[in-house]
Amino acid sequence: MLYQIVSFVLDVVAGLLCGACLLRIYMQWQRIPFGNPVGQFVFALSDWMVLPLRRVLPAVGRWDGASLLAAALVELAQYVLLWLVLGAGAGWQWLPGLALFGLVRVAITGMIGLLIVYAVMSWVQAQSPMSDVIARLCAPLLRPVRRVLPLMGGLDLSPLVLLVLLQVALMVLGYLQAAVLH
Repeated sequence: MLYQIVSFVLDVVAGLLCGACLLRIYMQWQRIPFGNPVGQFVFALSDWMVLPLRRVLPAVGRWDGASLLAAALVELAQYVLLWLVLGAGAGWQWLPGLALFGLVRVAITGMIGLLIVYAVMSWVQAQSPMSDVIARLCAPLLRPVRRVLPLMGGLDLSPLVLLVLLQVALMVLGYLQAAVLH
């Protein structure tokens, strides 16, 4: 039971911190200004990790290596702590691989979260700076699906299709992780 509690708490904290770092990278890549509520939240969660790493690993163009390294280190720390809770026996060599799988999982679940918020905000027609940012973040993800899937009766089903595809990607990721570890 202790392991489950620690695992859950670490998953929430690491997911939030890692997700903030990944969202920081994505917002910079999409050239979305950080002066909005989403950007301010991302900065508040990630500045303490990213800024010291920037001294060692500066940004290259729109690619923020310090934020990516911070996200990877958060995931690695999560799995190291879980390994220590389990008794720090064998299996330490799998920790970097687990962190990499965790990083991809956080990225996919972050996209799922963005899409859900986007869908809900589109239903209520919320006009706020946050809804504009969420729409700009989701647009590149939805664009390929919208090219293939036309509007059906005036309804845009692309968020639903993308949510299903991302869930399938999570299942494949879980299968690959299990295959690599066994």
